[in-house]
Amino acid sequence: MPNIQSAAKRARQNPKRRSANRFYRAKARNAVSRARTLLEAGDADAAVEGVQAASSALDRAARVRAVHPNLADRTKSRLARQLHAIQSAG
Repeated sequence: MPNIQSAAKRARQNPKRRSANRFYRAKARNAVSRARTLLEAGDADAAVEGVQAASSALDRAARVRAVHPNLADRTKSRLARQLHAIQSAG
């Protein structure tokens, strides 16, 4: 049990923030997973939509600091590079 008022407030805030962060991280992970599946399938049109959705979800998660902004940028870059390889080949 916290003895200090600020510690008590933190104890109330942490579960709410953890829940919100988990929501954004899960959305981003699921979107990235779907995009990678579409990229592996080789369907360029579907992959474009998947990569856009993943980029959006990653940007949202980075904006609320559920994930580090550099992680979001790095992941988006890798997805875009894979998409470009598919589009160049096909």
